[in-house]
Amino acid sequence: MSQPMPDRVELIPRPDTTPAGLKAALSIVAADRLPEMVDGQTRAMAEAISAGSVQPIRGFVAHWAAVVEIERVPATAQAYHRANYLANHAADVEDCRRYAVRVAEIYRTAYAAVNA
Repeated sequence: MSQPMPDRVELIPRPDTTPAGLKAALSIVAADRLPEMVDGQTRAMAEAISAGSVQPIRGFVAHWAAVVEIERVPATAQAYHRANYLANHAADVEDCRRYAVRVAEIYRTAYAAVNA
């Protein structure tokens, strides 16, 4: 039987906030999300070219840095995914709202940690 991990165990160190660094990190902590990331990167690049601005690329990097921040800490990832699941399967609006707020809190905390 496996032993529970302490709350703040990190699977990997915090990666560089570059598309390549985040992609490499995601391939370790949440490889199933790589197609989603690649699709988002393609859309961000197209939007940046169309708009003549790097802002879409910055938004892409900021979002995926937060995702990796959540996924690289198993306790945080578990809390995030559990709250997300419960929000999507809630029996009533109040439960849905409570779990959705928890999802948002975890995401905002991760976003702030890597996008300061």
